[in-house]
Amino acid sequence: MSLNILLIDDHTLFREGLESLLGRRNIRVLAAVGEGAEGLRLARELNPDVILLDMRMPEMSGMDVLRQLRQSGFDKPVVMLTTSSDERDLVESLRSGAQGYLLKDMEPDELVLALRDIVAGKTVVAPDLAPVLARVVQGDSLPAREKSPFTDLTPRENEILSLLAEGQSNKVIARNLGISDGTVKLHVKAILRKLGVHSRVEAAVIAVEHGLRSARGNDQDGTA
Repeated sequence: MSLNILLIDDHTLFREGLESLLGRRNIRVLAAVGEGAEGLRLARELNPDVILLDMRMPEMSGMDVLRQLRQSGFDKPVVMLTTSSDERDLVESLRSGAQGYLLKDMEPDELVLALRDIVAGKTVVAPDLAPVLARVVQGDSLPAREKSPFTDLTPRENEILSLLAEGQSNKVIARNLGISDGTVKLHVKAILRKLGVHSRVEAAVIAVEHGLRSARGNDQDGTA
């Protein structure tokens, strides 16, 4: 049985490699895209048998894509394909409507078997996480993840907040990240709303208090 797949993952090399591997195993990748918004559009347009979805993506996370797919009425299987073995990520994915939670380091043939099982109606998770699936099915709860003020921020918003904490202006942030001033402004507005504050200064103070630092800044430590 041939399967039609939509792959949503922001890493180009991974997308291209997986598309090639699946193609050699009679699985057709209808499209492979790196942005959640584009993935949502193609899900409606292409109606794939199954969607393979990365968890960690800039702009729109895999979890956001999953929830929007379900809210829009998309009822085909969605499989999280991720590097995260965090039990809470697994639980959140399953409760948000995922039918699979697989790790990126699995063998290609194991992935193909898992996809066929999922399309046949089974819920499949990475073997190491199978005990967690059993607890979810039984209705047991995991201890709550310690609440961080940055939990609801996207990776891009976290990056911009860390640069705000360094005192950078919108123009400097835009130049550093290769995006427009307007895009930075939109992100800053979202950051303030999610943190429940009214100014850049308040947001920056929260970032400093919680030790949020720019990866870009860390990379530059020790340089002349």
